[in-house]
Amino acid sequence: DFGRSSELAFVVEPSDDIAVQEQPLILYCQVEGIQPITITWRKNGVMIVDSENAFMLANGSLYVSRFQRVRGDGSSDEGEYDCMAQNHYGLVVSRKAKIQAATMSDFHIHPQNAVVEEGGVARFQCQIHGLPEPVILWHKNSMPVNTDNERYTLLPKGVLQITGLRAEDSGIFHCVATNIANVKFSREARLTVSGSHSSVYKDPMILVGPENLTLTVHQTAVLECIATGNPRPIVSWSRLDGRPIGVEGIQVLGTGNLMISDLTVQHSGIYVCAANKPGTRVRRTAQGSLVVQAPAEFVQHPQSISRPVGTTAIFTCVAQGEPPPQITWLRNGQILETSDHIKLKNNNSTLSIYGINQADEAIYQCLAENSAGSTQASARLTVLWADGLPSPPQGVRAETVSATTIQVSWEKPLQNTKEIIGYVLHIRKAADPVEMEYQEAVSKSTFQQLVTDLEPSTSYSFYIKAYTSRGASKASEVTVVSTLGEVPAMPSLFIKVINSTTVQATWEPSIKLGQHEGFKLYYRKVHLSQYTGPVLLASNVTAYNITHLDASVVYEVKLLAYNQHGDGNSTVRFVSLRETVERTVLNPPCDCMKDEQNNKTSTTGIIIGIHIGVTCIIFCILFLMFGYRGRLLMCKNVQEQLSTPQIPRSQRSTTGLVLNGATRRDRDDRDLNGKQLDMNELERLFPTSPSQEQEKGVPLAHSPSGPHDETQISTLPLDEFSIIEEQPDPLPKNPHGSNPAALAPDHGPANEG
Repeated sequence: DFGRSSELAFVVEPSDDIAVQEQPLILYCQVEGIQPITITWRKNGVMIVDSENAFMLANGSLYVSRFQRVRGDGSSDEGEYDCMAQNHYGLVVSRKAKIQAATMSDFHIHPQNAVVEEGGVARFQCQIHGLPEPVILWHKNSMPVNTDNERYTLLPKGVLQITGLRAEDSGIFHCVATNIANVKFSREARLTVSGSHSSVYKDPMILVGPENLTLTVHQTAVLECIATGNPRPIVSWSRLDGRPIGVEGIQVLGTGNLMISDLTVQHSGIYVCAANKPGTRVRRTAQGSLVVQAPAEFVQHPQSISRPVGTTAIFTCVAQGEPPPQITWLRNGQILETSDHIKLKNNNSTLSIYGINQADEAIYQCLAENSAGSTQASARLTVLWADGLPSPPQGVRAETVSATTIQVSWEKPLQNTKEIIGYVLHIRKAADPVEMEYQEAVSKSTFQQLVTDLEPSTSYSFYIKAYTSRGASKASEVTVVSTLGEVPAMPSLFIKVINSTTVQATWEPSIKLGQHEGFKLYYRKVHLSQYTGPVLLASNVTAYNITHLDASVVYEVKLLAYNQHGDGNSTVRFVSLRETVERTVLNPPCDCMKDEQNNKTSTTGIIIGIHIGVTCIIFCILFLMFGYRGRLLMCKNVQEQLSTPQIPRSQRSTTGLVLNGATRRDRDDRDLNGKQLDMNELERLFPTSPSQEQEKGVPLAHSPSGPHDETQISTLPLDEFSIIEEQPDPLPKNPHGSNPAALAPDHGPANEG
């Protein structure tokens, strides 16, 4: 990197100016850098040749002896001037200076006569255009208005406000406009103050509100607001966005005009003037916008750099302003044209030069410009070149091997090959920008490289550089070659049976499929050799229904993708419709309501049947065990009671299965007519334990229908179990059903539907 003294840079640049007709004009330009430096001037992009009217001074400034807005030949000294400086490092161009002639037009708004009652408000206005902006003063009765009077307010745009009018304010008013070009007077206007101050109530009213203004930073803005009413309204200001107006640089002129000095961009916004009736919420408003522009200025300047041949140089130039500035790049004073190795990014804020060579060595300038002004900054690119570097590699060739592979070969350079430490192969898609390039390093003894993982049917560019420890050679010639085309990959295929004669083939489009024009669908019966198809389908189709199939055979379905290079590999699926037919025959449609009712009845019958069967088995066993005593079990009534499945469950649970047909009291009454069971023998045959006596029931059988279909038997206390001889008379019923001596199954929560 070189110091500032070795660079070429401006110390003073020409600035915008307003010239006076027939008066001399000087535009300043001062440059520093390595001599010799040549300075020239341009106007509107055209070189200025020294003449009697305009010539360059010894310090580089331009002198115009007699500025003329329009010359006899129709030319004009107005325009945009810039200064160019050049040395052996390059050329730089200054910012453009806009030169305009001082002018003043006639008044296009004159003050008007006014009749206002005493205590009211009077307003006069006159407007005139000129360069520079004319200064407007007011005269009353041919004398300058006394600005020390607080009731008189003069605004910069040619407005005179008089508040709290009195009789002595009556008179004749006119304004005087002055600038370096001329002095002009407006027409006169008479002010008449009539009557005395009125006490009649009047709503607040804004006579004149703020106008829209566009100014530049550091200027002064005056927002006018004049209001009338009785009582006199109070004028206040606010911003429409709710932000505070602040106090620094803020001043109120007269009774309600807002003046903002030393404008900044933050002052931009919509300002609201409000006229409020004292002590009430009655108010009137008016609003105007203020736009503050800022000339372009640099946040980051480009820096001079030095880079070896073949590397990349990057310049960054960041500017700000309001409105946002446009950035333009120059190379040695000329507009920089982009190319494959010169790129502009980030709204032209970044200049990148790829694979630099000695021809890229120059001074690069960044010009930032908006409606409020322009600025420039420059930086130099030095390309480092070492003597004795190898010449470019020779005979670069590229041959296509496959759809994804290309072989690149070359020959060693013709000169300075002893110090070569290797080669670098530069690879890029021909359609991609230079910054998408990538490299592969190759040893110095290798003169070919197989480049893989390329895309099919794509053009690639290649060039080679030879490297030494001191730098790289220039790039070889660029060769461009395309990879072969490739057929699409296998699609994913899914088969869905729709009905006994139709299946649906679906597949998913995938980026792995590659470029394809469409799909081909085939199908056949597996025992046949001939396919039906192909069915040609567009590339955006992902499903197809195959109809009119035979349900008794198996089908083979095949799908492949194709493009201009041929057919890809196919995906095969087998499908049988036989299972669908059998499923339909074995599982006909059912009447669900009817089945549900039948299921309920069937389940109830099964449960009752199991209970009856188990009960009968138990009593038969008891009968056989005690048959040697000649005693008969009285199970006839039991069977009659249990054989009726229509008995409600509630009755079954309360009545039970009566073994001896009576309660303990009735049994005692019959002891005279029968023999009592030997208790010792009964205890020997039916030993019990205390735990068993406490059990409520023992499950004897399980129904396959679930945990609710269980048959349980109650354990009988021995002192309530007796066997009596069969009596011809019917057993008496226990009207109360209390404490029955019975062996009955506990139905529990049986599933009765």
